[in-house]
This record gives sequence, C-alpha cells and structure tokens, in this order.
Amino acid sequence: MKRFATLLVTMALALGAASSVVAADDGKNRRVVIENLSTDAVNYLYASPVTSDDWEEDLLGDEVIASGASRGAVIDNGTNECNYDMKIVMSDGKEFIHRGVDVCSVSWWIIGEVGDTMH
Repeated sequence: MKRFATLLVTMALALGAASSVVAADDGKNRRVVIENLSTDAVNYLYASPVTSDDWEEDLLGDEVIASGASRGAVIDNGTNECNYDMKIVMSDGKEFIHRGVDVCSVSWWIIGEVGDTMH
C-alpha cells in the first residue's frame, strides 16, 4: 500500500494535477507548489505521513526542479491525512526539512539562497 500511495503522489506530481489521482474523500486540497528561487536545482522531494518512520520514495523521480522553476505536488495518499514530514535535497546536498506540515492548509514552499518558507 505504501508503494501504491507513493506512486499516486508521483503520478500527480508529474501531471501537475490540481487534485490528486485518487484523492482522500474529505474534499481538502493537498496540492503544494514548490518554487525554486535558489541558484541550485532541487534534486529530491520527499513527503511522508507523520505516522511513518522513514522517508518515502523521491517524488521527482528522474526529474529536477531547476533554478527559477516551480512544480506542483499533490500530497495525498488517500487516507485523509493532512500532516506530512517534507524534505527537499538540493543539487549541492543542502537539505530543507519541515516536520508536521499540514498540507491541507500549506500551499506554497519557496526555496531560496538563504533559506525557505512555507505559506
């Protein structure tokens, strides 16, 4: 089931979908846009339910988010969960981690040269 949920998130990310492929039945929007304002590419994007002890598979797969680009990700494993741990790894190895992100209310993650912010 974990692998299937990861596949659904990855498919939605690749499609840039406004809603998830198989959405939770509560009608909440779990789409987060990652905007890369840094000079390095985002190489990896992870989103794991707070109930998981491990990072799920990389949601970007073979793709990256280039400097100046943005990409939407639907963080929805079909279980009505809203709270996820999220992690980005940049091409220079720098990591940005946020724990317990409410993806039902956060819709934007901006990565910059000196830090990051969520809205």
